[in-house]
Amino acid sequence: MSRRVVVTGLGALTPIGKNVSETWTNALAGKSGIIKISQPWAEGLAAQIAGLVTVDPFEVLDRVSARRMDRSTQLGVIAVKEAWVDAGSPDINKERLGVFFGTGIGGLTTVLEQYDILNSRGPDRVNPLTVPMIMPNSAAAMVGLEVGARAGVHSPVSACATSAEAIAGALEMIRNNRADIVVAGGTEACVNRLAIAAFASMRALSTKNNEPQIASRPYDIDRDGFVMGEGAGALILEEEEHALKRGVKIYGVVSGAGMSSDGYHIAAPEPEGAGASRAMVAALNDANAKATDVAHVNAHATSTPVGDIAEYKAMKSALGNALDNVVVTATKSMTGHLLGGAGAVESVFTIMGLKEGLIPPTLNLKNQDPEIKINVAKDEPYKLSANANFALNNSFGFGGHNVCIAFSKN
Repeated sequence: MSRRVVVTGLGALTPIGKNVSETWTNALAGKSGIIKISQPWAEGLAAQIAGLVTVDPFEVLDRVSARRMDRSTQLGVIAVKEAWVDAGSPDINKERLGVFFGTGIGGLTTVLEQYDILNSRGPDRVNPLTVPMIMPNSAAAMVGLEVGARAGVHSPVSACATSAEAIAGALEMIRNNRADIVVAGGTEACVNRLAIAAFASMRALSTKNNEPQIASRPYDIDRDGFVMGEGAGALILEEEEHALKRGVKIYGVVSGAGMSSDGYHIAAPEPEGAGASRAMVAALNDANAKATDVAHVNAHATSTPVGDIAEYKAMKSALGNALDNVVVTATKSMTGHLLGGAGAVESVFTIMGLKEGLIPPTLNLKNQDPEIKINVAKDEPYKLSANANFALNNSFGFGGHNVCIAFSKN
């Protein structure tokens, strides 16, 4: 019999909140975290807006430890600390504790800082901890050290699908009896001149620089690209019987996961959403659920002209006529796109939505694209029916990575 996996702790650090409570409250209030970048390095960039966290990691973490981490890792560890305490700081055999935590880009801030030091001050002044700070697995490793995990520490890297893939990996780790508790999630912090210039060069970013709070507008006919964001999300996944014995609160169930790949293009989605649809169907099958069970989808919905349409086609293909009774939201309209951290933060939104029976609104949807025929929560929170029990969270990444996570209340 498959081991059932539940969520016993949540953590989040986002452009709209320093923790889960503040992030959730501001999401329901429809608060945007997108601002005009004030630093001089943004001058001359085509895109000069982003979603930035308002917490200084050096005021939260031990300063000595913080100096050993890239900013992306700092944000991840902060989110994990919150989730760990939320789960009751489990006293567990560390050989039954695992980590699945990722980042899409990783220590880019450190790379740029140390490259500048190399050129301006010489090779002897480069930080001796540069390598562990820029490793793609740095955040996962530091999270593993934070909680003392010994069952395995894993770090998927699949662009914007990274932290959703981490949740899928954590689910399997518990199901396969490798661990009883797994810390899952992801982080990203690469709001810098190079990253924004590179994404803007691809014409992927919104350039509504004078109207930052309305720049991220999924599904709107006037959408012109995504807005870069930074942040992290963490979930404590736990085998159900283990959680019940500990007597801790349970937010919900990780019912299933589905993954696929497009095999189409390094940066563009498959136009018909075929790969994304397969991931959604796989998640339903893994959860032993039907399309008619789905009450809500937290969509990937980055606010790009082609991406939003491709995802709509995927949802229509996977859910058929049942899509008519599904409420969809796009929380990137508030946070911006957190890249490798997006799937985890949006899973927090999905879990809280089921638990509270409220779906955060999608901001800035004034004129819905006529090609996207879905019911979108907008203007105010959408109240789910009392019997709504099942939701999906979609995450898709450059390279054609598709991940769908299924959650249920019970």
